[in-house]
Amino acid sequence: MRWLMLFGIAFLVACSSDRAGEGVATGNDAIIRLADADARGLDPQTVSDLASIRIAADQFEGLTRFDAKGNAEAGLAENWQITGEGRIWIFKLRDALFFSDGIPITADVFQKAITRIRDEKTGSPHVSLFSIINRIDTRGDREVVIHLDQPFPQLPALLAHPAMAALPFHRLSEKGQSWTSERPLVTSGPYRLTDWRLAQAITLEANPRWHGGAPMTRKISWRPMENPQSGMRLMLSGGADVSSNFPISRYSWLKKNHPELIRVHDYLGSYYFAFNTRRTPFNDARVRRALSMAIDRKWIAQKMVAAGNAPEWGLLPAGLAGGKIYKPKWANWPREKRLSAARKILRKAGYGKAHPLSFEIRFNSSPEHRRAAVAMATMWREIGVDAKLLNSEASLHFDSLRRGDFDIARSGWIADLPAPENFLSVHTSDAGPQNYSGYNSPAYDAAVKLALSVARPDARLVKMREAEAMLMDDMPILPLYYYTSRNLVQPGIKGWSDNISNVHPSRFLHKAEE
Repeated sequence: MRWLMLFGIAFLVACSSDRAGEGVATGNDAIIRLADADARGLDPQTVSDLASIRIAADQFEGLTRFDAKGNAEAGLAENWQITGEGRIWIFKLRDALFFSDGIPITADVFQKAITRIRDEKTGSPHVSLFSIINRIDTRGDREVVIHLDQPFPQLPALLAHPAMAALPFHRLSEKGQSWTSERPLVTSGPYRLTDWRLAQAITLEANPRWHGGAPMTRKISWRPMENPQSGMRLMLSGGADVSSNFPISRYSWLKKNHPELIRVHDYLGSYYFAFNTRRTPFNDARVRRALSMAIDRKWIAQKMVAAGNAPEWGLLPAGLAGGKIYKPKWANWPREKRLSAARKILRKAGYGKAHPLSFEIRFNSSPEHRRAAVAMATMWREIGVDAKLLNSEASLHFDSLRRGDFDIARSGWIADLPAPENFLSVHTSDAGPQNYSGYNSPAYDAAVKLALSVARPDARLVKMREAEAMLMDDMPILPLYYYTSRNLVQPGIKGWSDNISNVHPSRFLHKAEE
């Protein structure tokens, strides 16, 4: 699940938004959206898969929400103010807010939301995501005061997550968990679920009590389509309006034959391999740097993947790094110069013809991952390195990463939030099992901590980029390319806007008038 750009923060700043995109329903037929899988549940505090979160975001609105361009804007709150050096945010609710069953929405619902997320009985997977929030207070029925442990300019994007939306806790107290089985579902956003046929379709219809009025299209049908090839065929036949995926191998064909359908855009994701820095040979930064220098990232991204991905030498996507990506000084050297430098570094580290470097590349089952591993092994042969391939299914692969049982392994990161720290904090020494490389640098930890303490966005970004440069100089991971979002959208669908978070609320989508 994944969100969007940096937001301004200053003392006592007020923010508000209009209702651009909402309006009178067009009367068009339902829009059919294809999801990668069926929803795993309807309670946004207990699910974390992308399909469930997207469907929940259509139904539940929080203090903030996402607009068509993936930017966080005021939702149930009409504005907010920031005080306390960026640590206190005061949200004022709009007038006359109601759940779809007519019960008023008041400030205390957001206190209940954070309390329930943190209740072990809930079993929420989002506890760490909202750990930046110290506590939530209320001032009457219309003011919500959020206290943070440290400045966090991306709070509006965080609060747009449906887990922190206004949920029908009044139904929960009466019905236990059965509120998710009620039809229509009681909601706070533009839509409410009226029907769910497992493995077939989830039907959403306009919420008559939503404060924004009627959405652009009154009915949305979310249909699971786990096979991207089948989804693509359905789109080509006109049987669906939007698909959230297509086979990466069909990118060139689609671009040539159906350019009107294809929507590819930069995404909040980084594809990389992790070195196991806990053991030889990858506890030596020189070895890691030499192997990195020998990789032809441009060929991998532009020729091997060939799906619009940008080559990557750093970690932060351009959209989170002020429009610039990290590049070491050797990134633009001719290939032979890089290979020569890599050989020299390996010799200094004790590896050469008499003592060749040998290790395993672990990857989980996927043609994409296998191609990447084969490409790297081939490129490393040119500097005298013998890299063998080790393939395993996903659960075993990631279990090995968590246990540190690998040499170098396929990894990567898709951000929970459009925030640099969401990428960088994964590699701090206290990040736990998700720090697959086992990277442990007090200097890097201190750099990230310093960046997190800065409230002003421009100065904060400078410190984040300094931390990124420190990480990439040590090279505990080997970045290859940035992810892209891959969607298919019928040309008759209006209201779609490509964005780095790949967020596309259904309330903006509608069919062009004929």
